[in-house]
Amino acid sequence: MKLIHKFIKNGVPIVLDVNSGSVHVVDMLVYEILDWYPELKAGDIELKLENKYSREKIREALEEIKHLESIGQLFSEDIYDGLTASRFGKNVIKALCLHVAHDCNIRCEYCFASQGDFNSGRLLMDVEVARKAVDFLIKHSGKRKNIEIDFFGGEPLLNFTVVKETVDYGNRMASDAGKNLKFTITTNAVLLNEKIIDYINKNMSNVVLSLDGNRETNDRMRHFDDGSGTYDIVSENIKSFIAERGEKSYYVRGTFTRYNADFSKDVLHLADMGCKSLSVEPVVSEKDKSYAIREEDLANILSEYDILFSECMERMGTDREFDFYHFKINLDQGPCAVKRLTGCGAGYQYLAVTPEGDLYPCHQFVGDSRFIIGNVFDGIINAEIPETFKAAHVYNKPGCRNCWAKFYCSGGCHANSYKLTGDINSCYEVGCEMEKKRLECAIALQVIKKLKEEKNDQEVS
Repeated sequence: MKLIHKFIKNGVPIVLDVNSGSVHVVDMLVYEILDWYPELKAGDIELKLENKYSREKIREALEEIKHLESIGQLFSEDIYDGLTASRFGKNVIKALCLHVAHDCNIRCEYCFASQGDFNSGRLLMDVEVARKAVDFLIKHSGKRKNIEIDFFGGEPLLNFTVVKETVDYGNRMASDAGKNLKFTITTNAVLLNEKIIDYINKNMSNVVLSLDGNRETNDRMRHFDDGSGTYDIVSENIKSFIAERGEKSYYVRGTFTRYNADFSKDVLHLADMGCKSLSVEPVVSEKDKSYAIREEDLANILSEYDILFSECMERMGTDREFDFYHFKINLDQGPCAVKRLTGCGAGYQYLAVTPEGDLYPCHQFVGDSRFIIGNVFDGIINAEIPETFKAAHVYNKPGCRNCWAKFYCSGGCHANSYKLTGDINSCYEVGCEMEKKRLECAIALQVIKKLKEEKNDQEVS
């Protein structure tokens, strides 16, 4: 199906050709013509617009549209339809999420992992399981040179000894196998100290640190077992970490709920705290939870993304500029075809490993025994699960097939769909609306940034 999507942001009319990924800045005449083109004939379009524009201008605009169409940049053919993930050979594991700790030192109200234990009891991974996980990854990574292990929990720093032993072992095994193994870690930052920060900065290619925003927002949902808030400790630890991290990759990640649906203030609080790379994500929870985001919250939430867009515009090119994860997009070279269709690869390219060594499609399915794929000792036992996830691409999801955003969100998060609808092939519609809003903001930011750069270049020349 030939699809376009058009919208106006910051006064700039923008048209996206969905299948080619081409983004066009157009004038209002072209923008209006696209309400009727190609369904109406040229003469009928002229009649509709002749009171606003001259026939000569309308014809010129129609010729411009036809030219873009002829070079495959507007109303382009969908070359991906029928191209399913199964055509890309055997499953190759590229990354493992290593649950080194099913335990946590804080008690977050919205925690999908039952406050750290994934409903399976508090447990730390031993070094034997960790080493078997490394072996499993290398063995099943095929010809891939670049592979990855994400240390996760619970709180992985509760098992820091095994983290370090896994890094040492992984580096040795990867080197012997001719692989490049990268490590990342997700932490609530409570246990960060000078020694741990130094180790992480030397050994982790990316780090995710959790903080929800200002003290009031954070401490309402993220607190210790005795009810006291985590903000004071965590915010200072994150500042110390950022000061030492330099140019290396990191994200400060928060979660917003309906309690702080005005979350733009929390994003800006983190930015003004010195967090240059950050993300604040919507909570995904059962509808009966008091903090769950509901349809009636959506209008306010979408307006918050507009506030963030305006703030990003204002800060662009200044020392107050920050990267908001959901507004980052590459318009010059998008992801490969497989990723455009299937997204993160959960279930067949990316797996989670429990402290006992069980394999799950991703960290959010851990604890639901129906999704156990196998274990690091015996390998893949239930091959049906990877094939099910492999088939969960945008053309097998009814809500995605005709959606303009499908090649950017790649069908969305399987776990979110499953949690809210009971089916990984269904859509979490509230999440879809937020995603589409974020994508419009992301595309517009890149477009406006390029327009500014072009204007500056012209002024210099």
